[in-house]
Amino acid sequence: MDFEIIEWKDNTVIMLDQRLLPTEEKYLTLNTYQEVAEAIKNLTIRGAPAIGVAAAMGMALGALHSTAVDYNTFKTEMRSVSSYLYKQRPTAVNLRWGLERMERLIDAGKGLSVPQLKTELINEAKKIREEDIQTNRLIGLYGHAVLDDGDTVLTHCNAGALATAGFGTAIGVVYAAIEAHKKIEVFADETRPILQGARLSAWELKKNNVPVTLITDNMAATIMRQGFINKVIVGADRIAANGDTANKIGTYSVAINARYHNIPFYVAAPFSTIDLRIKHGDQIPIEERDHSEVAVINGKRLCPEGINIRNPAFDVTPAALISGILTEKGILKPPFETAISAHHAESALSS
Repeated sequence: MDFEIIEWKDNTVIMLDQRLLPTEEKYLTLNTYQEVAEAIKNLTIRGAPAIGVAAAMGMALGALHSTAVDYNTFKTEMRSVSSYLYKQRPTAVNLRWGLERMERLIDAGKGLSVPQLKTELINEAKKIREEDIQTNRLIGLYGHAVLDDGDTVLTHCNAGALATAGFGTAIGVVYAAIEAHKKIEVFADETRPILQGARLSAWELKKNNVPVTLITDNMAATIMRQGFINKVIVGADRIAANGDTANKIGTYSVAINARYHNIPFYVAAPFSTIDLRIKHGDQIPIEERDHSEVAVINGKRLCPEGINIRNPAFDVTPAALISGILTEKGILKPPFETAISAHHAESALSS
């Protein structure tokens, strides 16, 4: 891939501005944690794994510019930085995961000097980025087993390299299948209201020479009925302990359509996206975004002034509609509560 999503360079965070795609490929240099927080909030960077990496790097920037001279003051300051970053996007669990990992490093570093802690936090943020890329490659390595040579995959929103530190989750499975010499094509839902499928998935698939067909969201059922789709693979922003999955709004509809047409529906996500503290999907907080995203495109209003508008950014697909969850630990199959619990226990024993 000849583009980067996020990296740490010269004590700054370099980030591809995804708001400008597909017409402009521009990189921003962020110097403060507040700038990283704003980038997470305004969708300069988006996708659950990617904002987890961004949050960790935001913490590293906060540490770098801290004027604290003693451990307790530094820790208090970093807790404030973490809280500020966490408030930007409530649904994606990876955001909290990245911040908590950085906080644990601070807790474990009580015997270190503040300069040493700063170095440790910067290195940890870099490590989280590299681990995310390797995790995504493992998801692809395991996950492409569900794809057959000649398959056409429908995806919703963007769960490619742009949603991660690199390679991607759902689209990463496609990349892995192609690397394994399978012929795969992709149909991408445009993904209203802000068109992550049209602007982002189609852009990166074309850039990586993967055959892609763009459809509007309301075409999916007809395209399935006509026999064009063999598999559906989507990403996830949070997965409950029972397998219920929050992803971009419209995913639930795709899952219902796939079930009706007997098409396997898979979720691809790192194991860190599974939130064991959330028992089922009804407990997942759903972000309500600015109504202008629905009402306005490129400064032009699409609907009358003064009407009611809803703009939930995510919906929850029940576990019963999911054929499998593709992770870096392997493919989790129903019943997901049992599979998730077993893998978690296995990880705890090996750590």
